[in-house]
Parts: sequence; structure tokens; C-alpha cells
Amino acid sequence: MNLDVVHDIQTVYRKLVTATSRPGTLVVLEREAKTLDVQMECFSSTILLARTVLDPEVTFKVIAKEEEAVSRMINQLTYSKPVDLQEADFIFILLDAFEEQMKEALNKAKVGNLLNPHESAMIILEVPDVSKGDSMILSGPGIQQESFISLPYVSAWLGARNEKNIEFPLGIDMYFVDQHDRLIALPRTTKIKENGGEIIWDMLQ
Repeated sequence: MNLDVVHDIQTVYRKLVTATSRPGTLVVLEREAKTLDVQMECFSSTILLARTVLDPEVTFKVIAKEEEAVSRMINQLTYSKPVDLQEADFIFILLDAFEEQMKEALNKAKVGNLLNPHESAMIILEVPDVSKGDSMILSGPGIQQESFISLPYVSAWLGARNEKNIEFPLGIDMYFVDQHDRLIALPRTTKIKENGGEIIWDMLQ
């Protein structure tokens, strides 16, 4: 069974919208991932998201040991152009990226401007498991009162995320994918508490 570039990609897009509108909700891309006939040095769900969000009108950056090879393949699949971090509309941080590379990517990601806040970067971050890691409490739009999740590498990305999102509506949206083809979204509007203590950023302040 091969990927149906119309039906399957539309399904992935709808699941991406669901994840965005319901932050912290685990969304499964396993069925769509099994249809892929492309092998790359990244997760199948990362390829799916690249094929869903990229086109010739947008740009991207890959952070990985095999950056050049992965970038070339994504370009061939989507006709999107790889660019420097500061210019990228979409940033793919693969599992083998170092912590310092992850922090640099978030620090340099564009946040848009007050007239065009949508011109910010979307971060796709590969993690081993979107259900294991540091415990966090989420609240904000799309969440009834509070929800609880656990994600890896929190110390590497949470502080940088808060800094980028401190002047709402400017900021970055983050999407986490794992080796089991599962997806979790943390849009810029989501408030995060860690271990019962509130982290710096609050969109209402």
C-alpha cells in the first residue's frame, strides 16, 4: 500500500489540526506512516508532516547529523527550499540533534511580527516517546481546565520556548513526534506548569 498524496495527506492534515486545537492530545499517524515508500534518516511521521506542510512557497531547515541528505530528500518530495535557521518557516529537529543545536534552533527561530504573527516558525521535534519524560500541566485555549502530559528533553526546549512566546501573539508553535508515529502539539497559546510550579510564560500577562 502506497501513500495516497491526496487522501492520506488530507487525513494527516486533519489530524494535525486536531492536535493543534487540542494541545497535549496524543494523535496517532501509524496508519498513514505505513503507506510511505520513502526511507530517510528520520521518523516516518516526520516525513508525513513534511509532505503535509511544505510546498514550493515555504522554506525549511533540518537540524540533524545527516542534515544534507535529509534536506535533499525533503526538497525532492515537496519542492520546498532549505534555508538558514533565521529564515525557515518550518524547522525539523531530528532525534540525533544535540541539545545545544536544539536550543540554538529555538533561539534563532523567527516569531513573526505584530502585523503578521503567522509568519513565525513551526518546530517539529523528534523525541523517543511522546508519553514519557518530565511531567507537565497544560492549560489555555482548547483545554478544559487542565491536562497532564509527559515529554522528554524539557530542559532543552522549554526555557527557549517561553522566551520566544513571551510577547503574544508572536511566538513559535511546537509539534512533537516519536518513533511510534504519535504526535503532540504545543501551540504558542498553551500555558505550561512543571512539577506544580508555573513556568515563566503566560499569554495573559
